[in-house]
Amino acid sequence: MTTTKTATKRARKTVALPPYVYPLDPKTNVVCGFDEAGRGPLMGDVVAACVVLDHDHMIEGLNDSKKLSEKKRDALAPIIKAQAKAWGIGRASPQEIDQLNIIGATFLAMRRAYDEMCANFKVQVNLALVDGNLVPPTLPCYSEAVVKGDAQVAEIAAASILAKTTRDADLYALDQQYPQYQFGQHKGYPTAAHLALIQELPLLPCYRTSYGPVKKLIAARSAPAQVASHQTSAAPTTSAPTALGQAAPGKVAPGKAASQSVDPTYYTLIEDPDWQR
Repeated sequence: MTTTKTATKRARKTVALPPYVYPLDPKTNVVCGFDEAGRGPLMGDVVAACVVLDHDHMIEGLNDSKKLSEKKRDALAPIIKAQAKAWGIGRASPQEIDQLNIIGATFLAMRRAYDEMCANFKVQVNLALVDGNLVPPTLPCYSEAVVKGDAQVAEIAAASILAKTTRDADLYALDQQYPQYQFGQHKGYPTAAHLALIQELPLLPCYRTSYGPVKKLIAARSAPAQVASHQTSAAPTTSAPTALGQAAPGKVAPGKAASQSVDPTYYTLIEDPDWQR
């Protein structure tokens, strides 16, 4: 009996969602699908993609990128780029995510993907179908949100594959540059291993400082520095006042240059001019 119930539950989980009924005929109208990758991770860009497909020559194997293996996604991405009528990719940086919040940054990335597609392929979109329950307010065309659209709408599925493979490529490049962070393994998600690593390593500029675990880590690291600063300023001195962490004129603290103002133990961000995306 238990085996039968388990098999039934598994069967229900594998039933495909009903096909999406397009408000406009995608064979006679320009219908574009949007999806994103990277809303949940603690670091990196949020990447969005949009795709217009040729419904007379549909691409086989399209599905929600999360339901496909990495090998299958990597195989489909160049096919989508080669056979789609149009496509675009946009992104928003960790700094923009911190400034706008992740929803606003996702909408910004989607608009950038749309603008890139229109500029490169000279298309005029009649309908935009966006995965989820919200649509970017700045898209200059009629838009509809489609809940679980990446498993129903071929255009959204194609966009999800492009967004996911693009962001994964970013993470593999970062993994080569900073192997100690293991970005290629956890992809920036707050896994136990990732959280343990950043307890011991400095936070790179690619981290999203508004995200809970990162925000808490920054606060924890800055607290001792604030205490030390308070104790230093409260201590009596017989010499002229000096900058925070700086020795009196003519005297250099052991192991510290006179121009250094903050103990590197509590320095939370590495200045990295190469992080331009």
